[in-house]
Amino acid sequence: MKAKKIVITGGPGTGKTSVIAALEKRGFPCVPELVRSMTASKKKEPGMASQKTNPIVSVEDPEAFNRKLLEGRVTQYTSSEKIASEYIFFDRGIPDVHAYMRCFGQDFDTDFVGPVYRHRYDKIYLMPPWKEIYVPDAERFETYEESEKVYLALLRTYKDFGYEPTLVPKSTIGERTDFILEYLEDT
Repeated sequence: MKAKKIVITGGPGTGKTSVIAALEKRGFPCVPELVRSMTASKKKEPGMASQKTNPIVSVEDPEAFNRKLLEGRVTQYTSSEKIASEYIFFDRGIPDVHAYMRCFGQDFDTDFVGPVYRHRYDKIYLMPPWKEIYVPDAERFETYEESEKVYLALLRTYKDFGYEPTLVPKSTIGERTDFILEYLEDT
């Protein structure tokens, strides 16, 4: 039996990584967010330590950055095929690459679109913007206002690719995790 692939996504600072950590503590296999490690290494480059916006708009070659990110997400997806579990959770999915590109005004060609249709997820959970919990950190470049724009781009992008995201209510980490697990029965 193949594991059902579940994406947890949302704008920066919406609590998705905390929920992913809670799912891991409950014994579920989880695939980490790639961008956090990519932006951490990007911040080490000259002139990037004080960067205040998403690296997608500030790297020398945004298309190459996004292509690397897309390839990494496809690798995560295909590698997850070997995991024996009923469910596997992804901290962001392949369509997130498109949503960020869309949000920051970057075009993508058909090379970027094909993987979205070849590698489908079973369920998408979307975390809404939540100003009260938004906190910048070492790998988060976006402002709260940009987080809101990212959320709208994610919602539109996932819908454009044929998904119907389930919105996760604003609540405690435990309650949000319970909500996600409760609604898995629909997959």
